[in-house]
Amino acid sequence: MRFKSDDKSLKDGSKSVSPNRTKELVLRKPEVADGAKIFALVESCKPLDKNSVYSYLLLCHHFADTCVVAEEEGDIVAFLSGYRPPDREGVFFVWQVAVDTQIRGQGLGKLLLKEVLRRPAARRCNFLETTITPSNEASQRLFASLARDLKARCTVTSCFSEDHFGHENHEAEHLFRIGPFHLNG
Repeated sequence: MRFKSDDKSLKDGSKSVSPNRTKELVLRKPEVADGAKIFALVESCKPLDKNSVYSYLLLCHHFADTCVVAEEEGDIVAFLSGYRPPDREGVFFVWQVAVDTQIRGQGLGKLLLKEVLRRPAARRCNFLETTITPSNEASQRLFASLARDLKARCTVTSCFSEDHFGHENHEAEHLFRIGPFHLNG
């Protein structure tokens, strides 16, 4: 797999991601036409919460600058959604990271995170936050690894209890906060 970004400000647009894959992977901002494909990807990525197609359409339309899709031969194989909370200066919140089961374990989730943090929309962000359920160990490892790469502290606190979800029978969500960190460029 080869990495190519649509962000012209990146200088490492051709770096190799995995020596075992030769297909080119394009990281780009999502478009409205991607909404249903993103929904299908997230639906296949257990244990992620599936949102409505409409929510993914809104993410593609209103938050394209803070979201990333990874496309391989025309197929969306990974997606990251995030945003900057309006009342929290310097914070970038990651809502979801979904990677196709066929290509997990190759660092693609971390690549999406680093891609979005390099974008102008994340400029002056020096904290990254996300919520993760206790059973989602893969996501916990991903964010702990990102914190190490960024040479930043990662703290975990309670965010939403099971009771907050009402009758949905949803696990608690813990807040992972990484930072402060400083990115070059």
